[in-house]
Amino acid sequence: MAEMQGPDSAIARFPVEDGSITVGGTPLPILAERAGQTPFFAYDRRLIADRVAMLRSVLPDRVALHYAIKANPMPAVVQHLSGLVDGFDVASGQEMKTALDTTMPADRIGFAGPGKTNLELSQAIAAGVVVEMESTGEMARIGAVADAAGVRPRVAIRVNPDFEVKGSSMRMGGGSSQFGVDAEDVPAMLSDLAALDLEFVGFHIFAGSQNLNADLLAETQRLTVELALRLAEHASNPMEHLNIGGGFGIPYFPKDRSLDLETIGKRLGELLHGSMGQALGDARVVIELGRYIVGEAGVYVSRIVDRKVSRGRVFLITDGGLHHQLAASGNFGQTIRRNYPVAIGNRMGGPNQTVSVVGCLCTPLDLLADNVELPAAEIGDLVVVFQSGAYGLTASPTAFLGHPAPIELLI
Repeated sequence: MAEMQGPDSAIARFPVEDGSITVGGTPLPILAERAGQTPFFAYDRRLIADRVAMLRSVLPDRVALHYAIKANPMPAVVQHLSGLVDGFDVASGQEMKTALDTTMPADRIGFAGPGKTNLELSQAIAAGVVVEMESTGEMARIGAVADAAGVRPRVAIRVNPDFEVKGSSMRMGGGSSQFGVDAEDVPAMLSDLAALDLEFVGFHIFAGSQNLNADLLAETQRLTVELALRLAEHASNPMEHLNIGGGFGIPYFPKDRSLDLETIGKRLGELLHGSMGQALGDARVVIELGRYIVGEAGVYVSRIVDRKVSRGRVFLITDGGLHHQLAASGNFGQTIRRNYPVAIGNRMGGPNQTVSVVGCLCTPLDLLADNVELPAAEIGDLVVVFQSGAYGLTASPTAFLGHPAPIELLI
């Protein structure tokens, strides 16, 4: 079956029964009763597993698939994925703890991110997690922590590449950056690393996220492997590990098209079976994905608590808002605000009317959907925001104005 296209596919992933969408086979009103409250997030475990299976079917066998926990760190989601993926990537001590609480081996967990504390470094070294170094200063601190503990840690260098990625909504490298070591400074760092009691395993090169252009992603992967091979010539031992990042995007807005995964898989297969792939030897090639694995498998559900008309404009006021789903409000990196796919989850179908869906916060920024066509809704109905499986709850200002936190369900 061909992959569904565009943001409309988000709604189609959740079957409708008797006018209500279902998540994991459960109709939305029943799911709300199970949750015991609104708002809540619900993630469909089948959709997550299906996405991993689709990736496995397209990506070359040589590629190891890692899950970036930052996308959705719910422990139940991470536990579910521990049996599906080949490794985890974490960006904090808490994420590392969540990963270590699963069956995933510690040496398949990579710890990246600037500003790691000495406590986090000590915990990672003691656990056997691969520490992805972001600076020469961090390398010196790792050396000191390791000496004190009497442990020889496995380390990789996160590289700020000397090329930029077009088409990514958020660039993680290419210019000056807080992420990674500038590519031109890596040879000197490798020379200094050789004098320390650290086990160098390879590189992590991640240039940008949320990219929907398969050709640009494939070219980025080629440039990444080329850069890694060039830098590896300066290492004192062969490269064992190469994390080429991810950046696979999902469609949020009307003009977005779903990523052509087949093209990426084909081009990456050609790359890894060509001369550069041979030059990699036995190095483990990792693709790190977060949003692409879980983003389309989740929904955010809030309940309409008021309906009002102001100078001809209809507002549906919910008990949710940007304090739970900041990205859907347009305040998480959008230059021009656009609507996520939304629905009245218990009234699928029927005549539409133009409405704006807002939250319960005292700010005009709390806008979940602006001037959208939705079935006529009443107080008590359930508003569903799709594409909410990634960068939802933990990427939102939950303490803002002191409203209760939502709950999360893995169905």
